[in-house]
Amino acid sequence: MSDIQENLKELIKKATLKAYKNEDYTKDIMVEIPRDPTIADYSTNIAMRLAKILKKNPAVIAEEIVKELKPICKDAESIEIAKPGFINFKMKKSALANTINSIIAAGDNYGHNNVGNGLRILVEYVSANPTGDLHIGHALAAAWGDSITRLLRVSGYDCLREFYINDAGHQIDMLGESLIARYFEHFGKEYPLPDDGYHAQDIIDIAGEIAKTDGDKWLTADPKERLTYFKDKGVDLELAKIERDLKMFRCDFDSWIHERFFYLNNNERIEKCLDKMDKMGLTYWKDDALWFKTTLYGDDKDRVLKKRDGSLTYMTPDIANHVYKLERGYTKLVDLWGADHHGYVARMCASLEALGYPKGTLEVDLEQMVRLVENGKEVKMSKRTGNAVSLRELCEDIGVDAARYMLVSHEVGVHRDFDLNLARKKTTDNPVYYAQYAYARMHSLLEAAPKFEEASKYDLLTDSKEVDILKTLNEFPQVVGDAAKTRMPNKIANYIQELAGYFHSYYGSCKINDPNNKELTNERVGLVTATSITLKNALNLIGVSAPDKM
Repeated sequence: MSDIQENLKELIKKATLKAYKNEDYTKDIMVEIPRDPTIADYSTNIAMRLAKILKKNPAVIAEEIVKELKPICKDAESIEIAKPGFINFKMKKSALANTINSIIAAGDNYGHNNVGNGLRILVEYVSANPTGDLHIGHALAAAWGDSITRLLRVSGYDCLREFYINDAGHQIDMLGESLIARYFEHFGKEYPLPDDGYHAQDIIDIAGEIAKTDGDKWLTADPKERLTYFKDKGVDLELAKIERDLKMFRCDFDSWIHERFFYLNNNERIEKCLDKMDKMGLTYWKDDALWFKTTLYGDDKDRVLKKRDGSLTYMTPDIANHVYKLERGYTKLVDLWGADHHGYVARMCASLEALGYPKGTLEVDLEQMVRLVENGKEVKMSKRTGNAVSLRELCEDIGVDAARYMLVSHEVGVHRDFDLNLARKKTTDNPVYYAQYAYARMHSLLEAAPKFEEASKYDLLTDSKEVDILKTLNEFPQVVGDAAKTRMPNKIANYIQELAGYFHSYYGSCKINDPNNKELTNERVGLVTATSITLKNALNLIGVSAPDKM
């Protein structure tokens, strides 16, 4: 919420308390910006909210509150009542413009807020299997997850960014076997490549690297020792590549947790969870398998934790993983998963609830598929490798800025097409170019303008386009806090487009640097400076750069 909105909220509380002398009536006061800016700058529905409590017509309540408001609300040019009981505020231009100094003083910190109030939250995202290159689905998870955590961190949350490495189980066995097959092939020897193994070029490359460094010693090695080595080497090299590509994508993690960690010391952490569940009466044996009573917590059927052969299902170490997150002191968990995990959400939430953690401790955001489209047709395979288009190849084609911006500009839970032709365009049709071009224009203008001197008032900024920009600048902290709370960075992308649009329009219609009017020039330079700071901060929240020149 902007400073103006916070101030209005406090004044409405005072006026309501003076009118009705009951603090309960001053709870949850909302001050919003009307969709139609010609109606008012800000509006509150407090009168309608109190109508049932006071058993009065909301218009009458509004009149009684406004009577107390007018003497104390010095920044309002007018306070009017609109049916059925809205209280609308038209602010003095000086009140809106005073935010310029606040923004310039805050600099890179403008937009920071305390919506999170210190809540400890752990966000897990990407978590790709270390068996191949990151692709467009992982790119969406990376861009969205990283943007979420950027928003949380500037909004008062104590946020940890975590990558869960699935380096145990069948898929890792197949990675090892696939590497061995390619290793043997390198020396002209035969070894069966598993039907469900990995066939991509990177497997051939890694096998060649092992052959180069280790020679042919693994051809005659103990099969068990050989498989362990190739699995470990494969995971290490694939994970190093994943981490490198994520850094290139401006996506950093604070914590990398290995699935193998939960199998150490005879599955100590896993067995601890299973013992607790057994004592709580949450599990039972049937057909020589251990089952979890997930139906008690809304699942459609009970789930197996341990199979007949003694091996664990994927769910079992995953329960231990989520418990470990909570044991580290995080009270809120957020996972970003693919939409194909939809049925798994209820199971994992049920697991934590069954173990005594509050309902809602875990929340899962599901990401829908992204289709790469070029010339109106879906692009499924890389022209270079014949496999799925990798994250690195996508960024080499269109750039990190375009990739990140396009991926977070729509809701994560909605199917969308990613238009490669649009992303490549260096025109204002491309939304990221449109936004960055606005920033570059601001930078160019400020370089040519006289040095800004802080003013005590900005009463010459009366053009409607200036007012639009000022109101939008005031909204920024509220937009950031809301985007963090709802975990929707697309709201920042929408804000960027709106602010860039207002500036492009302003740039085209108003003379900002007027040598014949130094006072107006200085105020306008202050406005452009504040706008450039805000736009740069907004772009940074979604991991997009703000170039000085285009």
